[in-house]
Amino acid sequence: MMALPLVVGVDGSDSSLLAIDWAVDEALRRRLPLRLVYASLWERYEGVLPTVTRGRSSERVMAENIVGTAAERVRRYDADLEVSTDTVPAEAVSALLAEGMHATAVVTGSRGRGELKGALLGSVSLAVAARSDCPVIVIRGDKPALSGSHERVLLGAGDPDTSREAVRFAFQEAETRDCELDVVRTWRCPEYESTDAGGRGADSGHQHEERASALIDTLIAEEVASHPAVRLRRVTIEGPARKVLVARSAAADLVVVGARRRSGHFGLQLGRVTHTLLQHAACPVAVVPQTA
Repeated sequence: MMALPLVVGVDGSDSSLLAIDWAVDEALRRRLPLRLVYASLWERYEGVLPTVTRGRSSERVMAENIVGTAAERVRRYDADLEVSTDTVPAEAVSALLAEGMHATAVVTGSRGRGELKGALLGSVSLAVAARSDCPVIVIRGDKPALSGSHERVLLGAGDPDTSREAVRFAFQEAETRDCELDVVRTWRCPEYESTDAGGRGADSGHQHEERASALIDTLIAEEVASHPAVRLRRVTIEGPARKVLVARSAAADLVVVGARRRSGHFGLQLGRVTHTLLQHAACPVAVVPQTA
């Protein structure tokens, strides 16, 4: 069976160049072909007539130059990596969602060409991560994270109905990278328990921590058996998940979280934790959908 490609959304921005470089490394690790896709309908939105160059619109020429330059960047990195390109006359989010139906994953930069300067996350990246039926990796973070220097994948262990595919994805990444998998589950002790007049606050906290640890064991049991060589670190921490994971992302090369996809729901399907990571994580973020 032919491997599905790693699709990269390209637009010529600095952010998309980082996405290309990251995707090349990922494709080589996982032995996947690359597919570079440019999509836009900006001339229609602007309501201007395109300049025609030798029978082709200025937008078409620009699109071909962008994907051609991106493909050449890939070939300079590794001449043997299989790479294909396409220019799609469609709105970027719709095009990447359609590409994701036949992809191993979709990779995007954190901000696209023309995004507001200072914005934490581009609208295209957010919408694709929130609606895709395949994993989406949004590339962000510092040089050590982008180069894989930390040798650690961070998995946010959520509830079973949102995390099983994410667990599988995280184990595959850790095994392919030959690095540590840091599995983190947070827990909170309700205020009425922690201030219990009978002095049972400490016992209650211990029970919440034990439940968090048991949930980790349940979530990863199958993948531990399938990937015995993966080095595991199980961590339970008291505190808000979004803050804990953002803090721990500073020592990770990739953070993986699950996202539930509800059939027939067409809005953005992102939880608060995932949304915060996409805005503030110090490394690339993989959002892995779990179909309800």
